[in-house]
Amino acid sequence: MSEIELKDNADQPILDVPAIKIHTDHHSAPQGYKRWLFSTNHKDIGTLYLWFSLTMFFIGGAMAMIIRAELFQPGLQLIEPNFFNQMTTSHGLIMVFGAVMPAFVGLANWMLPLMIGAPDMALPRMNNWSFWILPFAFSLLLLSLFTEGGGPNFGWTFYPPLSTQYSPDSTAMFVFSIHLMGISSIMGAINVIVTIFNMRAPGMTLMKMPMFVWTWLITAFLLIAVMPVLAGAVTMILTDKYFGTSFFDAAGGGDPVLFQHIFWFFGHPEVYIMILPSFGIISAIIPTFARKPLFGYHSMVYATVSIAILSFTVWAHHMFTVGLPLAAELFFMYCTMLISVPTGVKIFNWIATLWRGSITFEVPMLFSLAFIVLFTIGGFSGLMLAITPADFQYHDTYFVVAHFHYVLVTGAVFSIMAAAYYWLPKWTGYMFNEKLGQWHFWCSLISVNLLFFPMHFLGLAGMPRRIPDYALQFADINKIVSIGGFLFGLSQLIFVAVVIMAVRGGKKAPAKPWEGAEGLEWTVPSPAPYHTFETPPEVK
Repeated sequence: MSEIELKDNADQPILDVPAIKIHTDHHSAPQGYKRWLFSTNHKDIGTLYLWFSLTMFFIGGAMAMIIRAELFQPGLQLIEPNFFNQMTTSHGLIMVFGAVMPAFVGLANWMLPLMIGAPDMALPRMNNWSFWILPFAFSLLLLSLFTEGGGPNFGWTFYPPLSTQYSPDSTAMFVFSIHLMGISSIMGAINVIVTIFNMRAPGMTLMKMPMFVWTWLITAFLLIAVMPVLAGAVTMILTDKYFGTSFFDAAGGGDPVLFQHIFWFFGHPEVYIMILPSFGIISAIIPTFARKPLFGYHSMVYATVSIAILSFTVWAHHMFTVGLPLAAELFFMYCTMLISVPTGVKIFNWIATLWRGSITFEVPMLFSLAFIVLFTIGGFSGLMLAITPADFQYHDTYFVVAHFHYVLVTGAVFSIMAAAYYWLPKWTGYMFNEKLGQWHFWCSLISVNLLFFPMHFLGLAGMPRRIPDYALQFADINKIVSIGGFLFGLSQLIFVAVVIMAVRGGKKAPAKPWEGAEGLEWTVPSPAPYHTFETPPEVK
């Protein structure tokens, strides 16, 4: 065995230590709970984020089930209107900040170092901290439901005066939990940027990076730009409610519409924070199963940058009904239409990648194809909402609920599921059960359209959102929507079964389980070793 000899000036050996022992002591995974609590390894932290996200997905989903059970029939059935409002608020907050965003951060933690040939994330201790803030943040939010007066009941957009003058005492818990989530997001974003800029393998220029890395780099800059804006908005809510300020109180010289401007200046880039990583995932999966390189890589990169920049110019399309001046309405209408152009570029590029490809339909590909079709439907309804005079009719109806669920469920959530199936063999070392995965896909596809498509008609017929009771003419469609909701919720149990079965064992996965897959992550064994790329690979 080779030995390291440390010598003093007299040339006498002071210490004889087996080199291999040093190496393994430092580099093997710690055992037991300490591995997860203190881990600074990007794969462990990515795994923690993904399990946390799945847990929150089911908690937020349970709240959606309560909402749909109440709306199954007209009249007040199961819960009080105040509790219904608490469910709509918590469902929105948990799904956005607890399910979708942590899932993408988990995928970034797991895959970015593998994709760019880095040994780990650049700031591993901060990485650990940015995850462990989240369970405390969401415990605070969920515990607020058990306080006197209940949890937040003013909608996930928390408009004043509902959130300042008429809100429960637990509003402070809600504000602090949002602050913690924001701190976690900013830390994660800084880590992503530093890792991508400083730790790429030799030869990997920016224009050789995979699209998933590009979309996450741009998403990280968006997070750093808008999370402090949200922090400002919730702090002003806090001081208005508890410390006698009147930022948003007209009686004290404030303006409730000012809150909407601040909130949506955060809120619209936030929508793209939740969809840009999806574009990166789909841009990895479509070429793999079409067995063709991604069509128009450079235009994809420029389109992603364009979306990020334009996302700061469209926030007031959420506010067409507040009495904006005509010039502002026209400006935001045209900007909103303009942002659909780079998004359209991406969709055409994916279709061009598929064109004349040698396509196979494994589960990740099925979810990706469903993403393209259904996300496009969400995009078209978004264009309808962009037209100011039409938006006066659609605003605050179920049409808007249908629109953003098509973007966030059949968009963001479907892409996360596609990514989970795509990289599961790399994570676990085992192939998942293809038959069960296909069952999950078809059950999800049918039920999600049964759930959200009829909502367009409810909105066009004039049913307002966030109401626990409704007029008789909406009863039949609401019944269909609720049945779709219950089926979609049940379908996700198949997904959990697939993941647990893959974690526990099965058919061994090769280093490259998908024939057409390209990239550095497929050069390491499956499962990916605890430490990878200690010697950086050379990118030609």
